[in-house]
Amino acid sequence: MSKAANAKAQVVRILISAGKAAPTPPVGPALGARGVKSMDFCKEFNARTAHIEPGIPTPTLITIQPDRSFTFITKTPPTSYFLKKAAGIDKGTGRPGHDFVGTVSLKHVYEIAKIKATDEHLKHLRLEAIASTIIGTARTLGVQVVP
Repeated sequence: MSKAANAKAQVVRILISAGKAAPTPPVGPALGARGVKSMDFCKEFNARTAHIEPGIPTPTLITIQPDRSFTFITKTPPTSYFLKKAAGIDKGTGRPGHDFVGTVSLKHVYEIAKIKATDEHLKHLRLEAIASTIIGTARTLGVQVVP
C-alpha cells in the first residue's frame, strides 16, 4: 500500500494574531513541515480576519488534506484575553487563589460568554455553563469576579 493511500487529513492548531499572519514561526514551520505553502495560508487568513481588530489572538484550526490543500476555521479569542482586557491588566497572577490583580463584573462575564457562545464547540451549552467556565478562568488568572 502506498504512503498516500493511507494518509489522512492532519489538523494543526495555532494561535495567530488577527490580520498579522506571516510565514514566520509559528505559522511557517507548522505548515511548511506538512508541505503547505505558508504564504497562501497567510494571505487567506489575513483576508478572513480583516474585520477583526489587528493583533487580537485568534485560535485557528487548519485541516491539511493529503494532497496538501487546506481549509481552516477561526474561533473567538481565548477567554483569558477577554478577561485581561476587561480587567485592564497585562498578565495574570503568579499565585492564583492568593493574589488578585484585577476585577471584572458579572456583566462582563456574561458579555464574554455571549461572544464565546458563537464558537462551534460551545453552541450546545447554556450561557450559565459558559459563564461558570469563564469565572473559573478568571480565578486562575487572579481576576476577582464582583456582582
